[in-house]
Amino acid sequence: MGTARFTPEFKEEAVKQVTERGYSVAEVAARLGVSAHSLYKWVKAVAPDRSEQQSKELLEAKSEILRLRAQMRRLEEERDLLKKAARYFAGEPE
Repeated sequence: MGTARFTPEFKEEAVKQVTERGYSVAEVAARLGVSAHSLYKWVKAVAPDRSEQQSKELLEAKSEILRLRAQMRRLEEERDLLKKAARYFAGEPE
């Protein structure tokens, strides 16, 4: 008995079931009649490089930090302005 050959479309659909739909490799492999080892290899082949993924996440985190810092500065300025206004209307000296 020779080794089974699977079409690229079949492999792509199997990988999608694991990566996008959240099924386990063992479950998909059993349902489709392929070895878990083969399915792991297919998933690894289409997964982005680990360092690539980490650098993307780091860039997103830095962008979020910059956005939050700008928002914090704006809110601090608004708070300080409101404090001055409250003192002014309360008749307190600065």
